[in-house]
Amino acid sequence: MSATYLADQSLSRALFSMTWPMLFGVVALMSFQLVDSVFISMLGMQPLAALGFTLPMQQLLIGVQIGIGIASTALISRAIGAGKPERAKQLGGLVVIVGCCVSLVLCALIWLLRIPLLTALGADVELLPYTESYWLPWLASAWLGAFLYFANSISRAHGDTRLPGLMMVVTSVINVLLDPLFIFTFGWGLPGAAYATVVACMVGSVIMYARIIKRHWLAFEPSKLPIRAALRDIVNISIPAMLSQLMPGAAALLATRLVAGFGGAAIAAWTLGSRLEFFSIVIVLALTMALPPMVGRLLGAQQLARVRSLVNIAVRFVIGLQVFVAVFWLASRGVLAPTLAPDSQTEAYLMSYMLWVPMSYAALGVCMLMVSVCNALGLPLRAVWISVLRLFVCYLPAIWLGAIWAGMSGLYIGVLLGNLAAGLLSWQLYRRGLLHLQQAAHLTISTKPST
Repeated sequence: MSATYLADQSLSRALFSMTWPMLFGVVALMSFQLVDSVFISMLGMQPLAALGFTLPMQQLLIGVQIGIGIASTALISRAIGAGKPERAKQLGGLVVIVGCCVSLVLCALIWLLRIPLLTALGADVELLPYTESYWLPWLASAWLGAFLYFANSISRAHGDTRLPGLMMVVTSVINVLLDPLFIFTFGWGLPGAAYATVVACMVGSVIMYARIIKRHWLAFEPSKLPIRAALRDIVNISIPAMLSQLMPGAAALLATRLVAGFGGAAIAAWTLGSRLEFFSIVIVLALTMALPPMVGRLLGAQQLARVRSLVNIAVRFVIGLQVFVAVFWLASRGVLAPTLAPDSQTEAYLMSYMLWVPMSYAALGVCMLMVSVCNALGLPLRAVWISVLRLFVCYLPAIWLGAIWAGMSGLYIGVLLGNLAAGLLSWQLYRRGLLHLQQAAHLTISTKPST
């Protein structure tokens, strides 16, 4: 995407062209993870439980990986917008080296500390043989996944979302095809699932890095980049972004503990509702990956008025889409709830969930967009504040008070009110941040000596 693309073309059309490839990629990843779990479940309860014990560690690794990816997208797109392609290329090389080294250190620590970690997570002695054979290939697949993700981030920063989206689809298909071969035909069992991911990520990485190197998007020559300043920029954005990624997991754990107090049927309905929510916001997830490179590029070119217009388009689209989704779930709950729920009590809880919670998806989508946009604008601490306020000031207190007031129905109403409050707060924080940037830009222009 050239520098004149965003300046001369329709912002809404540009946003659409950036988003749809990521949408297919996200759906492909969701489908692969579901199919992967199904194949592993065929091995029995213990292999599936062993897989479950990787999830907390996986959230940590993915949080770090996404944080570094957000920093790379923001910094590279900003350099391109400022007309500094050489800096963008050198930043790409630095991000890959730093990201891979950090991911490798984390994977090594997890492997060395695997027994204390598994014990702390509650794994019993019977599961240790499964985890012992699985964790090494799983950690290898996690590192290769990070290696591939950094290439995707570089490509998105340069305005190409089609290649990363295609690679997400290709690697997911390869993984799904290799899973039954490695798990059952070769008899590798649970480790076979990890080896399938290793092969898929290797294929994706070869293709991605060959393309970005061919396009001269990746290089590393220390003499052409002030390393210390660049590392400081990466850390300043990636650390807050990592916190923003890890906080939802902590909030979800607290919310689940609260719901668990109402019994197994409540947990079952909450789990089903969470699946519905994830599918409901999949387009928002794609937008959070497509929007930052566009914002960063406009910021680098000092086109802050167009940043505001672009974000307004995205917000209006998300609100309209999620209102439609909420109406759909409301109209279909009489059919879907009995179909999805295993018993009448779970059905009643799910009916109540589908009445109240989907109405908050629009505000939730706005929050997600504002976190993404603030990171792209070089306001990572503001993005962290949005996450903190949404989860620990609006969401968790609201569902706790709602649960005390009216049980599970009150908890669902708390989700609605908490997300609505968070959406309004996030919008105000973003607008104030953009205003500060505009004032700073005007001040810089006004203080420049005339020639």
